Amino acid sequence: MKVWLILHWRQVSVYAVLLLIVAIAGRYLLFTQHIKAPLQLANPYVLNVEGGSNFTRILRQLRKDSIVDNDDLLYYVRYNHLASNIKAGEYELVAGMTALGLVQLLQEGRVIEYQVRIGEGWTLRETIEALHAHPAVKSTLDANDALALQNAFGIDHYPEGMVFPETYNFVRNTTDLEILQRARVLMDRMLQTAWGERDEGLPYQSSYEALIMASIIEKETGQTTEQPQISGVFVRRLQQHMKLQTDPTVIYGIGPAFDGNLTRVHLQTDTPYNTYTREGLPPTPIALPSRNAILASVHPAAGTALYFVAKGDGSHYFSATLAEHNAAVRQYQLGKKP
Repeated sequence: MKVWLILHWRQVSVYAVLLLIVAIAGRYLLFTQHIKAPLQLANPYVLNVEGGSNFTRILRQLRKDSIVDNDDLLYYVRYNHLASNIKAGEYELVAGMTALGLVQLLQEGRVIEYQVRIGEGWTLRETIEALHAHPAVKSTLDANDALALQNAFGIDHYPEGMVFPETYNFVRNTTDLEILQRARVLMDRMLQTAWGERDEGLPYQSSYEALIMASIIEKETGQTTEQPQISGVFVRRLQQHMKLQTDPTVIYGIGPAFDGNLTRVHLQTDTPYNTYTREGLPPTPIALPSRNAILASVHPAAGTALYFVAKGDGSHYFSATLAEHNAAVRQYQLGKKP
């Protein structure tokens, strides 16, 4: 009887163990299916992982929005000690992505990136306004507070023209200042490289003066092929102690009050930026110059031209004498036959 009972209990134990093994295997199979199955996504879904978030909170949000319907992903992350490797940011989940793919996405930090364009010829005010118009940029700067902008850039003058016009990638809640600091580094690198390769005999005391000239060239013409010629005219004027007499500097000096109509009164009203009333370069750049304009400022085209006038088709007529220039003005600006 005792032997039978012992054998009976042994059989029961074997069956129990087998049942336990089968149960574990079944649960493991279900677990594997869950973490390898596609997430329940009909449309792209943006997951925002805030700094300091734990995976339990992330999973709670995913379950609330019916992206997952079980806790197997949480068990997987905990068992493999992956929670500490998850990076904060915005993530886009797309149809077909599995739970394992989600974990890999969070570990690699492949967050959503946005783009913002800073345009050639823009002023710093226009640049800041464009950054503030982007919904993913965190606004911290006041375009009207010149002193605060100087302090933000760590300089003792208004930081006009000191950021490079380019398209920048960034993640949500990047500040306007952070983007401008990146653009400033790029501008510094571009400017110093050009300055190191500049032509001899230029009438500039520093790379900053070359930047000022580049901004004027940028505003005078959008045709890159003409920019070295424009540069040549202005360089020769500086060398001969002639006033630059360039309208864009006058307009910049007028500021936001300019209504689009440049008058004789404007040209005669003295400001630090009026190159009709003052010799030399204005005190700061007047816009963001492109790479081509920067290169033109340090590699002006050779020649004798001291004047130019817009022809109405985007190009300019260059003259070596005032008489020739006046004739060109009558032809191209006043519509009179030569």
